[in-house]
Amino acid sequence: MDVKTVEYDFTRRGAADMLGRAEHFYELMSRRRSIREFAPDPVPAELVEMAIRTAATAPSGANRQPWTFVMVGEPAIKARIRRAVEDEERENYDGGRLPNSWREAIRPLATTASKPYLEIVPWIVVLFEQRYSITPDGDTRKNYYVKESVGIAAGVFVTALHNMGLATLTHTPSPMAFLTRVFDRPENERPFALFPVGYPAAECRVPDIERKPLDDVLVRFPGGPAGG
Repeated sequence: MDVKTVEYDFTRRGAADMLGRAEHFYELMSRRRSIREFAPDPVPAELVEMAIRTAATAPSGANRQPWTFVMVGEPAIKARIRRAVEDEERENYDGGRLPNSWREAIRPLATTASKPYLEIVPWIVVLFEQRYSITPDGDTRKNYYVKESVGIAAGVFVTALHNMGLATLTHTPSPMAFLTRVFDRPENERPFALFPVGYPAAECRVPDIERKPLDDVLVRFPGGPAGG
């Protein structure tokens, strides 16, 4: 079978240029934080749409692109989402659904069941994973490596937002089935993550966390290529 191909549009750079770009991008991303204090200031829809467009460039199994992004700024729907999220989170925090080990892990983040930012933030984006695709004629088609693919797209989305000067929080209320009902999504889609999107509040504070040093996340396996 013939496969249509195009020339790869790629710019090869010098080592010094590559290192400079890498260091600059690292410094940018090292300042990224998940926030829970948002400003009500409006954000142009085209910025969020551009971040979604960027996220949709992520690699995916068999190029199935098994994701759907739903963005909403309607106050009534944001209020509905907040009520549903807080109902579930109260069960987690106050109803004993969270095991003690999980409670201890998130204790330094000082999170609670209260999520007022879901109404304050100008946009909420919900990412759905497509467990399978539905063709135009109504047939179903298997998707591959769905969670891996959608997870990569989520990371690109967060990166795109931070790069343009917006902030977000990767929120995964559990369970999340209510989001399918809120947005009337088809049966082949399942909520993956919820992202409030906006600017940080003027007095926004974040936990004083530290990232693991490189030597804790990298294994330099012997026998690599020369110059490595």
